[in-house]
Amino acid sequence: MGNLSAKEAGQRIAALRRSLTHHARLYYVYDAPEISDYEYDRMYRELEELEAAYPEYVTPDSPTRRVGGAALEKFEKFTHHIRLSSLTDVFSMEELLSYLENIQSQLGEEPAYSVEPKIDGLSVALVYENGRFSRGATRGDGYVGEDVSENLRTVLGIPMTLPEPLPYLCVRGEVYMPRAAFAALNRRREEEGQPLFANPRNAAAGSLRQLDPRVTAQRKLDIWIFNYQEGDLYMDGHAPRTHTETLDRLEELGFHVLPARRCLQNPEEICAYIEALGKQRDGFPFDMDGAVVKLDDLSLRARLGETSNTPRWAVAYKYPPEEKQTKLLAVEIAVGRTGVLTPTAVLEPVHLSGTTVSRATLHNIDFIREKDVRVGDYVTVRKAGEIIPEVVSVDRTRRTGEEVPFRMPENCPSCGHAVVRDEDGEGAAIRCVNPSCPAQRTRRIIHFASKDAMDIDGLGAQTVELLVQSGLVRDVADLYRLRAEQLSPLARMGEKSAARLVEAIAHSRAAGLSRLLYGLGIRQVGEVAAESIAAHFGSMEACLAADAEAFSELPDIGGVTAGNLVSYFAREDVRQLLQELSELGVDMTAHGTASSGSGARKLEGKTFVLTGTLPTLTRSEASERIRAAGGKVTGSVSARTDYVVAGEAAGSKLTKATQLGIPVLDEAALLSMTEP
Repeated sequence: MGNLSAKEAGQRIAALRRSLTHHARLYYVYDAPEISDYEYDRMYRELEELEAAYPEYVTPDSPTRRVGGAALEKFEKFTHHIRLSSLTDVFSMEELLSYLENIQSQLGEEPAYSVEPKIDGLSVALVYENGRFSRGATRGDGYVGEDVSENLRTVLGIPMTLPEPLPYLCVRGEVYMPRAAFAALNRRREEEGQPLFANPRNAAAGSLRQLDPRVTAQRKLDIWIFNYQEGDLYMDGHAPRTHTETLDRLEELGFHVLPARRCLQNPEEICAYIEALGKQRDGFPFDMDGAVVKLDDLSLRARLGETSNTPRWAVAYKYPPEEKQTKLLAVEIAVGRTGVLTPTAVLEPVHLSGTTVSRATLHNIDFIREKDVRVGDYVTVRKAGEIIPEVVSVDRTRRTGEEVPFRMPENCPSCGHAVVRDEDGEGAAIRCVNPSCPAQRTRRIIHFASKDAMDIDGLGAQTVELLVQSGLVRDVADLYRLRAEQLSPLARMGEKSAARLVEAIAHSRAAGLSRLLYGLGIRQVGEVAAESIAAHFGSMEACLAADAEAFSELPDIGGVTAGNLVSYFAREDVRQLLQELSELGVDMTAHGTASSGSGARKLEGKTFVLTGTLPTLTRSEASERIRAAGGKVTGSVSARTDYVVAGEAAGSKLTKATQLGIPVLDEAALLSMTEP
């Protein structure tokens, strides 16, 4: 390298980039590598060294730029030139056949369809200019998304340079996290005491929305391209007439194009293939939640057009939750932070919806009695919403007589204190009422440190258990007494981690009254109720002096919750804890959320309800935007609700809003209303 002239170095750099891009394409697109990982890594290291020595030759599309650059302060908005539509869902073969019959009736012929797996990931658009990747964005509301270009550069399945210098091209794809990468990520997070991701889709969405691209690069995301969106793809003479030809052409250009797709015409064959895909989905390295059926002929698509929300030429068939049968080996009892005893089924491991399931919820004792669940039974298990495993039924035909009926314990498995059924008649909760119960204490500290409470970064469940077991922490006040030198000798800690944790705990002192109230884990006081209490009373001192009538005057506080608040604040141990927290510098006052600038309170007096999953905002982020503009967020829809903000999988709240004639907003409308 030292003997190369600048010109020779530039030529070598260009050659290495071409070679690395070629071999990456063979590996990621065609799964047909021609060289070993060692040879690839050797070329990569040579390119790194040359670019370091000759920085004038560094370009944004270099393979070495795919590990992530500097962190961003925020994502810029990206306006899509052509709307990124969502699809109409069908949930049965009868609905699908009806859709196909309707299309045939409209067209006067039986057309061909492309039938493809529906990848469970995050939809994005990729823009190329002069054959180079220029920008990429999330779908957002279909019109406006977030520019996540720097994070997309770290996704190795996305080509940075096309083999042909097409002036402009926009394609649409689904970013996903492979199951193996998801399992490895959750193992690493568990070892570090961080919360686990619920499923690969959540992990992919969270990874792609990291402000630090280096974090995204570590998550090993991938992509499938499923559509040509716009551009001068065909100006070189290629003019595909069908969707299938388009995908074939995109594959030639180096894109990771949807696998397992078929072009079919007969409705019965389409249904059969969808069923076959469903049976094969455990064998795919990615999660899929359905199949997409699209008209293959592009001219027929143009004839049918689109509705205001979805294209008429495509539909998504959603698979029902996968269910499998396995044996119930035992029932374990967990004690939650409020003392509720929750039964969990211990199962013979079974592969379900892409993961191995060995535990599932049994809800409560009434559920167990209603289903007559016994240890030794063969039970049917499914994932509720493809996330939480649950027992749904018992196969009594397989009983041998050796099954053992389950009984809830009369004493807490953690502290031995007698348990009671809820006195207020709420559901079927069996509760340990000992405030000194060790299991409750640990769960309370975990909740106190959680993201929506005091948001103490790095203080996950395993770290809390370690602190409690070591005797360093007995309650949440002890967190603020910790010193780095106490923590560094602990397992998996070290000096840097200890210093970061102490700093994060110190930072949480300023979280404010609303987060503190929620973090204390008072029964039935969730985020919305805590915000309402903090906004009304303003200080912990005022909360301690309030009676049940004063709490009940708040719109989000019912009689039972008001009673819980008064009982909680009357306890001597609680008052002692609050006194200690105050002396340790924890802020006990409400934080104002609105700025004094023009229009900062433009939502003053307006009440919002959030439902479903928004495209880019978390529930907390949306709530904070509303409150910052002077609005109020509540948990239930009533005649006093001014707006309902609805996202994907919105439920009964959306239905009630429609019935009451309450305006329904999407994320884009909310963002517009809350712009300062």
